Amino acid sequence: MPPRIQLIVLATLILAPATPSASGADDHFEKSVRPLLVEHCFRCHGPEKQKGGLRVDSREAILAGGDSGAAIAPGKPDESLFVQALKYDGLKMPPSKQLPAEQVAVLSKWVKDGAVWGGESGKTGSASGHAARKPGQITDDDRKWWAFQKPTRPEVPSAGAGWAKTPIDRFIAQRLEAEKVPHAAEADRPTLIRRLTFDLTGLPPTPAEVTAFVADQSPDAYEKLVDRLLASPRYGERQARAWLDLVRYAESDGYRADGARPHAWRYRDYVVRAFNADTGYDRFVREQLAGDELYPGDPDALVATGYLRLGQYEYNQKDVRGQWAAIQNDITDVTADAFLALGMGCARCHDHKFDPVLQKDYFALQSFFAGIRFADEPVFPSAAAKAEYEAQLAAWEAKTAPVREKMAALLDPVLAKIQANVGDKYPPEIQAVFHKPAAERTPGERQLYELAMRQVRELEFDRAPSRLGKNKAVYDELKKELDASGKPAAPVAMIARDLGPEAAEVVIPGGRKKAVAVEPAFPVVLCASPPAVRKRPDSTGRRAALAEWLTQKDHPLTARVMVNRIWQGHFGTGLVATASDFGTLGEKPSHPELLDWLAVEFVEHGWSVKHVHRLIVTSAVYRQASVGTKGATADPDNRLLSRMSVRRLDAEQVRDAMLAASGELKLDAGGPAVAASTPRRSIYTRVHRNSPDPLIAAFDAADGLSSCARRNVTVTPTQALLLMNGNGTLARAEAFAARVMPADGKNAPAGVDEAYRRAFGRPPTTEEAAEALAFLKQQVGAERAAPTADGRRKAWIDFCHTLLNANEFLYID
Repeated sequence: MPPRIQLIVLATLILAPATPSASGADDHFEKSVRPLLVEHCFRCHGPEKQKGGLRVDSREAILAGGDSGAAIAPGKPDESLFVQALKYDGLKMPPSKQLPAEQVAVLSKWVKDGAVWGGESGKTGSASGHAARKPGQITDDDRKWWAFQKPTRPEVPSAGAGWAKTPIDRFIAQRLEAEKVPHAAEADRPTLIRRLTFDLTGLPPTPAEVTAFVADQSPDAYEKLVDRLLASPRYGERQARAWLDLVRYAESDGYRADGARPHAWRYRDYVVRAFNADTGYDRFVREQLAGDELYPGDPDALVATGYLRLGQYEYNQKDVRGQWAAIQNDITDVTADAFLALGMGCARCHDHKFDPVLQKDYFALQSFFAGIRFADEPVFPSAAAKAEYEAQLAAWEAKTAPVREKMAALLDPVLAKIQANVGDKYPPEIQAVFHKPAAERTPGERQLYELAMRQVRELEFDRAPSRLGKNKAVYDELKKELDASGKPAAPVAMIARDLGPEAAEVVIPGGRKKAVAVEPAFPVVLCASPPAVRKRPDSTGRRAALAEWLTQKDHPLTARVMVNRIWQGHFGTGLVATASDFGTLGEKPSHPELLDWLAVEFVEHGWSVKHVHRLIVTSAVYRQASVGTKGATADPDNRLLSRMSVRRLDAEQVRDAMLAASGELKLDAGGPAVAASTPRRSIYTRVHRNSPDPLIAAFDAADGLSSCARRNVTVTPTQALLLMNGNGTLARAEAFAARVMPADGKNAPAGVDEAYRRAFGRPPTTEEAAEALAFLKQQVGAERAAPTADGRRKAWIDFCHTLLNANEFLYID
């Protein structure tokens, strides 16, 4: 029986009250006001729920108010909706039972005294401390927020003498020296190569690679290692994973049916190729948003528009207009998250309560996508490949004409009946679109028609053979003959194009007011100038205008957001901890000058992602050990980066590292997704939204339902059980044992040494080797007087299983 490994999880939640200031007003708030708000208001108007759009868990929130307007007027309790509701004067809060008169008096006095909030008495406005803005307007103060300023290259500090290896280190050293926090020593070489190889390729280094690096005494040994890993095809596979999380990539539709998307993998392979080729990030952005408009002759750019196809899709949805709105909203939300790091979803219903994002900004951004249509089309790598395919197809059509004619004769009457009733399941407004001549449909009606027809096609036309009755057996035989005829396969991709030069109208939902039409425009706080939209014969040109604006060299957000994501990939947390929220509710950068320096450096070096990776991983701060300094006490969250943070392998790394240790991993690149039981890299395994691989899901993989900027890192019993008892882990342990177990059963020390090197990237210590040999001996002789081949095999399986469960295997120092 394998040795037990106990998983002990200690979760300590400490709720510390805010430290009151010395003022009497602050003391009154902390002792008398905050407890009442927590007890009676937070449940319905706190961080988890905001009835009526109102939050009362911060001064900024209560000043901003909800759907009825500002909740309080500091100094004027009689004019404050909050106080009126407490007194049951019109509104009634709490609705279940009015507060006692003395508690109402406490809260009323608090408002009268200026609504001081725990040391924030000087604040009188929004979450950023700005004056409250009028509905539909952006103030000059709003534009002063750090993320909305164009980044400029700051002067590199002189700090870090004798330690700094790159300009990055000097910015880090400046903070460390100011806070009098020492930095850690450099990690040892086995630790460095394991950390670096996992970070850049997602895989562990081989024992031979570790040995070679440790033995290389040349002064540029580390830099050569960095360059080799950046040039590896495995690099693109690793970096693509983070991007696919961000754009909610999956190979199924989601919702109840969760139908397969057989061509989605071409977008995944495009992303891998782009990172391996170090495609400039500006080009990478433009291709995904508007590859068809900006690079019409480039097949990769057309495949890249699959980005616009990655949202969920519901097959059996009669509310076609509502589903199309949901698709458009999803594209808008993810585009704002991924490229701008601005959570604009709140502005779908009203001006953002805290960030300077207006409702009209949301729908103006959506207007850039108002002309799109979705298609699954062949995308050929070259004109020659297309010509070859067309010749093969023509030959196949000639050869199979008789059998296809027989099939059509059987099926056409059924298809005619379906066509006669097409659209009947939809509401009258959609039926009217079906009955309208195609030439008379507006762009918006064409979009609704195509979406509705997709459902009719999948639910009706594609299932027509099931209605053939007694002719079905004959049809099935003909289909078998056709399927065996070798029809040439086209390289079909999920893409997006525009309907034509005209776009559908986009309106701001009116609610009780009249809906208002909006044209494409950038968020007002970032750019007040209208976009330069250039119509094309076959497209609106809108997405091209958006892509070109986002990739302007002086754009305040695009470069900052991306370098922050790259930084997060190496340190676990970005310089801005909230990687997809650079707004006023997000965290400010820990090292703002460094963030700006990296952003400018990124752009000036051709938006090269590899250049930023190289700068980061060659820095002294990246090469630090994870233990051994006093900085852990002075900097417990490691925001000063006084040491390297220990990080757990992510879900795909756990699976891939097991396959690498066992020797089963196949490095075949690209192509259609495979089952998780196939020993290929996890990025190439099937990603179904509703049925993820259990191991991958347990270790916090993104679910593909929404944009994921940073994965959760949890410790759960499910993880421990899968590592201990999961069939996949047991199979890896068996293969691992077969790889390292001495064939003659005599040279156990060599097998233990190889197992440690493959699992941990280092040899065992003398003590570890002795313990391992003792364990093997104990397991072999536990029930038998004399060792047997089967007993030795089981003992080695237990030993390898233990290594795969060890923290050292699962974590990167």
